[in-house]
Order: sequence, then structure tokens, then C-alpha cells
Amino acid sequence: MVNVTTDNETDLATALVETPRDDASWSWKRQEAITAWLPMAKRLAKRYASRGVELEDLTQVATVGLIKAVDGFDPAHGAEFTGYAIPTILGELRRHFRDRMWNIRVPRRLQELNMAINKARGELIQNLGRNPTVADIAGHLGVSEEEVIEGLEGAYAYRPTSLSTPIAADGDTELGDTLGARDPGFEQAETHLALGPAMASLTDRERKIVTLRFYGNLTQSQIGEQVGVSQMHVSRLLTQALTKLRTHLGPDTH
Repeated sequence: MVNVTTDNETDLATALVETPRDDASWSWKRQEAITAWLPMAKRLAKRYASRGVELEDLTQVATVGLIKAVDGFDPAHGAEFTGYAIPTILGELRRHFRDRMWNIRVPRRLQELNMAINKARGELIQNLGRNPTVADIAGHLGVSEEEVIEGLEGAYAYRPTSLSTPIAADGDTELGDTLGARDPGFEQAETHLALGPAMASLTDRERKIVTLRFYGNLTQSQIGEQVGVSQMHVSRLLTQALTKLRTHLGPDTH
């Protein structure tokens, strides 16, 4: 509940309205009014502090609403400043959640429905003494159960699920493990296309050694037996062949 203000605070807002904007005192009167009503704006901001947004950010949004209220207040309309300022500040806070805090843009109808569902849940929990069902919320809001479900689904766009969220019963698999990554096959395809001309730069024996090593998966000793040279000689020839291939394929080839 917002605390009742003093007559002096109310007079500050009225005095500001009655002061012409080109008057030298208008600026400091405006600042006095904003400062006097700032505690109220902070209290209103705290109402939304449990929704995953820093209180400092909410206070800044509420302060913007307060400034709009101070600048737009007109006592000639018959309302006291609080009757004008509170809806203005709350409206600014709600717009902040509606327009800026949704990570995936969803229709405004669903955003407003989701906020209405959250409000209804709080009221029904107090009235029923338990968590309300979809049917309870639908009856309270006067909408269909399908609309309530649609509004609840829209809430997933409000705050994204962490990629570290466990999705397996054993807790070893996280959501991020299921996402695709850069496919190395694209780079491998390019390498294979360039490999043919590069292999043509090798001698027949070098080509055979490379083929037996990387396609036949033979050890250097096994290759030596087939080629008729020592394992050490195979190592030198393999190093020589790979150097030639890297020269043709480029320095980034591994």
C-alpha cells in the first residue's frame, strides 16, 4: 500500500502547475516536487521487484513515470496529485515489462493476458487457499481455458530458459547439449575438393604413404613393411609429404 502524503507534498505539485514555465523558480519547484514524491515511486517499483528485474532498474522506470506525472498534472481536472501520479507510474512500469522485457516479441494481446493471469493467480491463491487451476483462472477472468493456456505459453517468451537447464533425469544432459553447432563437414568438403590437386604434387611413394597412413590407418612400421623402407624413413617421407600438402592447401589446414 502506498503511504498517504502530507499536504505540503500535495501543495508542491499544485504550486508547480501554478508557476509559469518561463518563471525562474519553475525549475527548482519541479525538482522539489519530484524529490518529495520519489519515495512513493520507489514503493511502487518494489511491487514488481519479484519479477526477475533489478530493483534499481525498476526504480529508474518508476522515476520516469513520476517525472511524467509531475509535468502532466493539472489540478483543474479535479483529481489530487496521487490520483494522477500513481496510475501514471504504474503504467510506466507495466509498459516496461510489456514492451522491453520480452525476449521474443509476442502479440500485445498475449502479453496483457499473461499479466492478467499473473494478477488473477495472486488473487485466487488468497481467496481459494490453494494454487488455482486453469479453469479457476478462466472463470475469474471471463475467458476460455484455451485462452488461459495460450497466455501461459506466452510467458516462456518473457524470460528464456538457461542453456544450463538439466533436461535428463540423471542431470548429466543440459539444454545446450541438444543445440546444433557449426558443422565441420562444410570445411571438410572444401578441403576434400582442394586435396586432389594437392595430392598430385606428391611423388608416387609419398602419395602411397599418405594414403596408407590416413585412409588405411596403418602405423608407420606397417607402412614401412609395405613400401620396403624403415619406419624412420617412413616418418621422414610422411613429414615431407605433409609439408607439401600444407603448402598447397594453405597455412590454416591441419
